Amino acid sequence: MGTATAQSDDITETDIVIVGAGPVGLFAVFELGLLDLKCRLIDILDRPGGQCTELYPEKPIYDIPAWPEISGQGLTDRLMEQIAPFDPQFQFNTMVTALERLEDGSFLVSTDDGTKVSAKVVVVAAGGGSFQPKRPPIAGIEAFEGKSVFYSVRRMEDFRDHDIVIVGGGDSALDWTLALAPVARSLSLVHRRDAFRGAPDSVNKMRALVDAGQIDLHIGQVAHLSGTDGQLDRISIKDKGGDLVDVACTRMLPFFGLTMKLGPIAEWGINLNENLISVDTEKFQTSEPGIFAIGDINTYPGKLKLILSGFHEAALMAHAAKKHIAPDERIVFQYTTSSTSLQKKLGV
Repeated sequence: MGTATAQSDDITETDIVIVGAGPVGLFAVFELGLLDLKCRLIDILDRPGGQCTELYPEKPIYDIPAWPEISGQGLTDRLMEQIAPFDPQFQFNTMVTALERLEDGSFLVSTDDGTKVSAKVVVVAAGGGSFQPKRPPIAGIEAFEGKSVFYSVRRMEDFRDHDIVIVGGGDSALDWTLALAPVARSLSLVHRRDAFRGAPDSVNKMRALVDAGQIDLHIGQVAHLSGTDGQLDRISIKDKGGDLVDVACTRMLPFFGLTMKLGPIAEWGINLNENLISVDTEKFQTSEPGIFAIGDINTYPGKLKLILSGFHEAALMAHAAKKHIAPDERIVFQYTTSSTSLQKKLGV
């Protein structure tokens, strides 16, 4: 990371740049807002929520405090409502391409759309970094992507009354098999072997649906796709014996995992540990003063990759960021339940 001279033309100013607008990045806005720090969030996706809304917006989450069950989209909506009083600025469909430290110790953040932002602190809350689904090795699949081949389910209703084929053997494949079976015209699960990596309870429920004749299970691999103008009408599956089996298909969901990349973050000069950012557990600061990392992107002894843990990290990071920005300012710890000044900020 180089050093640049501060400029004023066409540069947006803010207190904090948060790279990533997933649940942890969103909650960081709340904690920083209580300390009168303004945030700008930059995300490569087209909306807030990160993996929660990109990969499983309707999938239930069970380990968020006070919410026995909440969907990924529901959690994102609640967080957006919670941070609304602090008026955060969002920049979507954008990737941070460069980070420079200015002469005064602040940062100049550049993005791939030409935007430049100056900030006193940078917080990396990018989950696993830039992520994209792994494309299965099926000839011609690109022509169907986004029309009848999808790598995530944003709205279950978009799959109602379709002939659905789900490919994979992990939790995502099993979860969506169970969730979409009631709305599908037909549903087939395809896996290369009759053993699954997903939760045993999900495997048992899937097999019960197969035994009841409600879904089909094919052991083999997708060999060929058939359709026109991006719309599938059937697929061919090569079974264990090498024979081809044709299956009706108007929607295919391959779940082969994700490819995670740090991208330009890896070039910022911060210490990395197996493609994760090493931080301390007092401030959640990286090896570069003023750059913090929270959520799944960071690593430290005892790290748990839970949204809950990321919320905790965001709270400690916020206080450390405030001290970094205003080292001589006394920070009075307050509770939102009893502090009238904090309640005024929240508009309650």
